[in-house]
Amino acid sequence: MTDIRLSGRPTLDPERESDDARPVPPAEPSRAFAEPSRPAPPLAQAPGARHGPAAHIALAAEALPDLDDPAFGRLFDRFGDGRVVLLGEATHGTSEFYRARAAITRWLIEKRGFNILALEADWPDARALDARVRAAKRPPAASPANQNRMCRNAEFDDFLTWLANHNSDRPKGAQTAIYGLDRYNLAGSMRMAVDQLAKADPETAEVARERFGCLAPWAQDSDARGRMAVSGRYAASEAAVTSRLADALARQLQETAGGDEALLSAANTARLVREAPAYYRAMYYGGAEAWNLRARHMIDTLQALRESKGRDAKVVVWAHNAQVGDARATEMGSVRDALSLGQLCRETWGDEVRLIGMGAHAGEVACASPCDGSLKVTPLRPSLPESQERDAQDAGIGRFLLDLRPQVNSALRRALSQPRLERFVGAIYHPETERQSHYAACRLPEQFDAWVWFDQTRAVSPLPSSATPARVDDTWPFGL
Repeated sequence: MTDIRLSGRPTLDPERESDDARPVPPAEPSRAFAEPSRPAPPLAQAPGARHGPAAHIALAAEALPDLDDPAFGRLFDRFGDGRVVLLGEATHGTSEFYRARAAITRWLIEKRGFNILALEADWPDARALDARVRAAKRPPAASPANQNRMCRNAEFDDFLTWLANHNSDRPKGAQTAIYGLDRYNLAGSMRMAVDQLAKADPETAEVARERFGCLAPWAQDSDARGRMAVSGRYAASEAAVTSRLADALARQLQETAGGDEALLSAANTARLVREAPAYYRAMYYGGAEAWNLRARHMIDTLQALRESKGRDAKVVVWAHNAQVGDARATEMGSVRDALSLGQLCRETWGDEVRLIGMGAHAGEVACASPCDGSLKVTPLRPSLPESQERDAQDAGIGRFLLDLRPQVNSALRRALSQPRLERFVGAIYHPETERQSHYAACRLPEQFDAWVWFDQTRAVSPLPSSATPARVDDTWPFGL
């Protein structure tokens, strides 16, 4: 058996329920790939196949109904007593993850009064989405092209249509709003940087494209790519690129100042502009510093959103598992000193926070071509042995919910307390180096409050575009 350990900074003690990050109280439709309503069927299992963690998962798993069944969202009502619910995804291009987040979010909005949807996305792009779902005027900094990128799959577009209808018969103060957590507009900024470099030096632009896709702390080859980036012409281009990005941010903030959704004070806006060069410089080179700067920036934005809405603020966050989970329970945090939005939320708001991750065994995924960013659908390889995903697959249930909170499933938490490999796929998928590029050791019960499982998945359905070929962003992390 492979020996998988987390080392480095002190982490939570998985053997003692009293050492958990916080006490947890007792528990309390899309057109894409529609199916008849029925519970998830059990998968065929060889005699004796369920043992170890898989056996405990099979006992604790709650089989999930079809994604279009209202009962799907109802099963997550137990997490609606929190005020900040983070919903993750193991990949950016999986239909089931989008549809599951949509179903859970619909329930939390309708039944639990959640009124903010915060996306791991650029601020101006999300403002364009908010204008759509609240029948407002498009903000001046938002472009139709960016909105197309944000709405590029049918699953998310279905949810936006539902939210627009939900908001339509409610006064403005009672509507659910959409915001992006990245005020520095990282995805759009990096696209601008690649375009700028491509005009002067296409080879350097390709290095930049690769660097901006490697802000993932789980990738074991990120250090080598970092060394590649800090030398030669790439380093020589840094000053011009970061200066242009900072100027563009300042113009965008000036254009949007004073609107009824201007949630940041003048002092905070001035801080954004002042710190922009350092932020873009870190992102330009990538590495742990870049990842952590972005996580801290997103928690600052989330805090500003909550403060702007007052005591009634209840937030659903859509982001990647790497941001939603508590990094302290992962190899990324304990070995590589990476932070995560989920960790920072727990440290800031404690028992008000619920972290829900999602995983899958195999199927297909939509991802970006490393060469030109064009969208492609590729097979998702079966999960590796001795991984969280293989344990879930061996449990023999097609889709299920695992409630990982200590007062609900203490035996399950003990069974899953040792680090196991877990898969993380960003915008770019490297199946040929999957173990090194997409797996990291994690302790699932401390990483998440709950885990949603799909044994087989399909790729998202891109929306047709008459103007340009379907693309995904060259720059991960970009949450949609």
